[in-house]
Amino acid sequence: MLGILSLWRTVNSVLFYLTLVIAVGGLLGNGLVLWNLGFHIKKGPFNTYLLHLAAADFLFLSCQVAFSVFQAVLGSSQDTLYFVVTFLWFSAGLWLLAVLGAELCLSDIFPSCYRRCRPRHASTGLCVLVWALTLPAVLLPANACGLLQEGTRLLACIRYHAVSVAWLLSLACVALGACLVLFIWVNCCSQRPRPKFCGIVQGSGVLLLFCRLPFILYWSLQPILNFLLPIFLPLATLLACIDSSAKPLMYFVMGRQPGHREPLRTVLQRALGEGSQPGAGGLSLPMGPV
Repeated sequence: MLGILSLWRTVNSVLFYLTLVIAVGGLLGNGLVLWNLGFHIKKGPFNTYLLHLAAADFLFLSCQVAFSVFQAVLGSSQDTLYFVVTFLWFSAGLWLLAVLGAELCLSDIFPSCYRRCRPRHASTGLCVLVWALTLPAVLLPANACGLLQEGTRLLACIRYHAVSVAWLLSLACVALGACLVLFIWVNCCSQRPRPKFCGIVQGSGVLLLFCRLPFILYWSLQPILNFLLPIFLPLATLLACIDSSAKPLMYFVMGRQPGHREPLRTVLQRALGEGSQPGAGGLSLPMGPV
């Protein structure tokens, strides 16, 4: 019994410090993406979503690092407030991935209709809507289920939590579905050039499948997993941090040219900057401010 407890403490400590190191690295990477996308790269319809996605990942990793340092210094265990705050920014990132994937699909499958019908400031408006709706979508079930205050309102908890889980699974399905549709359309059906951010959407979809879904699962089945599998939260947190930290590295890999040494800003400009998006009949997506 003592051996099992000792092994559990060792594994938990390894996961804790590995998560902290990855989160710090991801924090620096997303900070560089935010700085360059915010001030040095012209924003268009799609990289506006990537700017807000980097902000959501930056906030998620910031909270993860802050709570981890607090735990390491004071020796206190992570409480429910930690999970709710970090999950808030995690959910915003999931929503932004779904919107980005869905819009990229529409722009490449129905380019003429998309170009005519899309409002000029749609990206900014949708991003603001995502941030506004994420707050009640996470905080209402958390409050009803006693994660923010003492006491649980059972019926309200069940109702809000069911809606929250359905919402999260719907977002995950949209993001994964957009990734799959883009892959099939670009490789099997479309004769047009590959969309600019297709690789980013597909890479983010793979990360979502393997790294984001466990964190969503923990939110959905928290009491059961805490009882049956206490190690699930540290593992899910590690995977979620890998997801948020891997995107800047993915941008760098997609933007660099083998055999060339270039400034980071040039590499990110190539990966995240928006030129004209190919459309039907040579049309291109307008690149005015969004």
